[in-house]
Amino acid sequence: MKTDFSFFGSRRFLPLFGTQFLGAFNDNLLKTAIVVLISYHGLSLNGMSPELLVNMAAGVFILPFFLFSATAGKISERFDKAIIARWIKLAEIGIMLLAGAGFFMHSAGLLMSALFLMGCHSAFFGPLKYSVLPQYLDEHELVGGNGMIEMGTFLAILIGQIIGSLMTQGGPWITVSLLLGTAVCGWMFSRRMPAAPPGAPHLKLSFNFIGDSVRLVGEAWHIRDVRSAILGISWFWLMGAVYTTQLPTFTRLHLGGDADVYTVMLALFSIGIGLGSVMCAKLSHGQLQLGLVLLGSAGMTLFGGDLALGAMSHYHGTLLTLPDFLSQISNWRHMLDVAMLGFFGGFFTVPLYTWLQLSSPDSFRSQAIAANNIINGFYMVAAALASVLVLKQFDNISYLLLGTAVLNILATAHLLLQAPIIWQQRSHWLKTLLEDRR
Repeated sequence: MKTDFSFFGSRRFLPLFGTQFLGAFNDNLLKTAIVVLISYHGLSLNGMSPELLVNMAAGVFILPFFLFSATAGKISERFDKAIIARWIKLAEIGIMLLAGAGFFMHSAGLLMSALFLMGCHSAFFGPLKYSVLPQYLDEHELVGGNGMIEMGTFLAILIGQIIGSLMTQGGPWITVSLLLGTAVCGWMFSRRMPAAPPGAPHLKLSFNFIGDSVRLVGEAWHIRDVRSAILGISWFWLMGAVYTTQLPTFTRLHLGGDADVYTVMLALFSIGIGLGSVMCAKLSHGQLQLGLVLLGSAGMTLFGGDLALGAMSHYHGTLLTLPDFLSQISNWRHMLDVAMLGFFGGFFTVPLYTWLQLSSPDSFRSQAIAANNIINGFYMVAAALASVLVLKQFDNISYLLLGTAVLNILATAHLLLQAPIIWQQRSHWLKTLLEDRR
C-alpha cells in the first residue's frame, strides 16, 4: 500500500496542521524576539547579565512541561480535543496581548511572564496534537500524518526563528501585530477542527501537579511499547538539543562562518528533518515500519560524526561571509552533514511517534504523550548539563558532537534491548518496497 497525502487538505487534517504550525511558529517568534532584545537592545531584569537572562528565558519556557504535562494529558483525555484546542488558542491571543504590553513598555518582567504562559500553551497543546491524530486519520494514514506534523513543526521553528530575529528591527508595532495576527489565525484554524470525543470522560482531575506527573510516568513505564517509544523519542530530542544549541557557536568557532552562515546551517538542518519525515512516511507505505528507526540512527551517527571529524580544530581568522563560505568546496561537506543529520533524524522519530500512538490504549493516549513530553524535558535538561561539563573539560565543541554521535550507537543498542521488535523488523520496509515495485 502506497502512502499518499490526499488527507492533507481535508478537514480531518488541515485545520489541525494549521493550528499546530502557527502555534510552533508563534512560540519561536516570541522566544527569538525576546532573546534578540536581551542580546542586542539592552532588555534586562534586576541587573542580570544578558547571558544569564537568555538562559533564564529558556528555563522559563520549558518549566511548564514539567509542571503541567500530566494535567494536560488528563484534560485531553477527559474533554473533546477540538474544544480544548479552541480554548488554548483563545488563551494564546490573550498571552500575545500581554507580550505586546511587554514589548511596548520594554518590560522584561511582562515578557518573561508571557514566555512562561506560552510554555503553558505548548505544554497543554502537545498531548492533544499527537493523541488526536488516530481519531482523525485512518491507521494507514497515521505515519504520513506524523510525518507532516514533524515537517510542519520544524519548518515553523525555522521560519519563526528567522523572522523573530528580524521583526524587532521594525519596532514594537510590527512585532506585536505579527504575534497577535498569528495567534488569531491559529484560533481560526482551530475552529475548523472536527469533534474529537474524549477517551476517558470520567477521568478525575487534580491540582497535585508533581504527584500526577510522577504517577503518570510510572503508568506509562509499565506499558513496554510505550516505554520503548518514549525512550527513543527522548533520545532524539537530547541529540537535537545538543546539535541545535551548539550549532551557532560551532559555526563560528570551528567552521569560521558568520551569522548568515549559521542561518543557512539551521535552515539545512530543519529542512532536512522535514524532508526526512516525509520520505520516511513514503517508504512506510501506510504501515508502521520500526526498521526505519535503525536506518535513521545509522544516518545520524554517520553524518553527525563526520560533521565533528571534519572540523576538529578551531578556526582562526576573519569570519567568512556566506558567499565566501560557499566558495570553499570543503564547506559543502559540512553543509551536507548538517542536512543529512536532520534528514535521518526524520527517519528516526516519525516511526517512534506513530508507535507511541498505536501502542497506547485509547483512554490513555493523551496521557502517554504527556508522559513523553515530561521525559523529553528531562533529557533536554540532561543534554544541557552534560554539554557544560564536556565543554569545560575539553573546550572543543567537535568533541561534544563526536561523543554524541558515538553515544547514539549505545542509545540505539539499549533501545533494541528494550524493544527487540525494532531489530526483527529491520528490513521489513525494504521488502515491502520491493514487493510494491513488482
